Amino acid sequence: MQDVKPALREQRIETPSWAYANSGTRFKVFAQAGVPRTPQEKIADAAVVHRLTGVAPTVALHIPWDRVESGPEQWPGLAEFAADQGVGLGVINANVFQDDDYKLGSVTNPDPRVRRKATDHLLECVDIMDATGSRDLKLWFSDGTNYPGQDSIRARQDRLAAALREVYDRLGEDQRMLLEYKLFEPAFYTTDVPDWGTSYAHCIELGPKAGVCIDTGHHAPGTNIEFIVAFLLRAGRLAAFDFNSRFYADDDLMVGAADPFQLFRILFEIVSADALSPASGIAFMLDQCHNIEGKIPAIIRSVLNVQEATAKALLVDQDALAAAQAAGDVLGSNAVLMDAYNTDVRPLLRDLREEMGLEPDPVAAYHRSGYQQEIETARVGGRQAGWGA
Repeated sequence: MQDVKPALREQRIETPSWAYANSGTRFKVFAQAGVPRTPQEKIADAAVVHRLTGVAPTVALHIPWDRVESGPEQWPGLAEFAADQGVGLGVINANVFQDDDYKLGSVTNPDPRVRRKATDHLLECVDIMDATGSRDLKLWFSDGTNYPGQDSIRARQDRLAAALREVYDRLGEDQRMLLEYKLFEPAFYTTDVPDWGTSYAHCIELGPKAGVCIDTGHHAPGTNIEFIVAFLLRAGRLAAFDFNSRFYADDDLMVGAADPFQLFRILFEIVSADALSPASGIAFMLDQCHNIEGKIPAIIRSVLNVQEATAKALLVDQDALAAAQAAGDVLGSNAVLMDAYNTDVRPLLRDLREEMGLEPDPVAAYHRSGYQQEIETARVGGRQAGWGA
């Protein structure tokens, strides 16, 4: 087991600013005491998660949810604040789905004025990347149609391609575009980026700085996500994950909560391709919506779930697996995987944390820290920073 520790030490999991704030379903957001009121308070919460887990050194921002009110010149100041907290600013997420103008779409809208507005926002996000030192721009579009004949499917793809090209050409030399996809919702007849193939095709057309982002909750029931992972790894176009869990649709529950075996299978493909290290370029992120559970403990638990699945994937005996596969030993091959999956890696991870100078149980350490009581007392008044559902 000692051999897996260096890889686990190097693992990085980015947490999302919005998961620390009030968020929920389209039906109801249940407000919680102590949630952040500003981007700085979200970053402070993310820093607590990193201090307790040791593997979450960056926080993703969402624009305009995390806009600094004092103006664009304040973005470097926000990056400096994050550094002072012991974390960095990660992926910049654009938002072109919460404005009334986007009722019929953003960059694929039939109205040129709306398309211009949406594309300008994406370009603004690149400006923010320049100011914060962020490497990645993540794009997710709710664009689509609800009824047959509502709009031209082909024309919408042309509009999408044009907007992506303009933004891609604006990227700096070391910046990337992550194109996320989603099967449905809020568009129910056609979604303009509904699957990994559509995202992949646009990325190939754009160039090497564009890659696919897989949100594990954005698939039809029964979809073999690890196949998608393997294909995109082989093609060199897997750029990022948004980790969460689903039971029915885009539930955005804690990663590993619904199907921990699926999480293990996904990470096994990552490990097998030697793509776990940050040097591989894959951004491992959480994208979750904690509506009824405590925000920070849930995020810590998600980080631990990813660590456990990763540790199990690293324990797979690759030589034994290759031999069984070459021999056509179906049951033997499966047994190699199941042996690793059924291993209790919690003692290993506790030992690793102690070696890293961390508390062996980060959730328990958080509850003992008094931080929750501190923020509930301090963060009174003002408008809590949520996503406004």
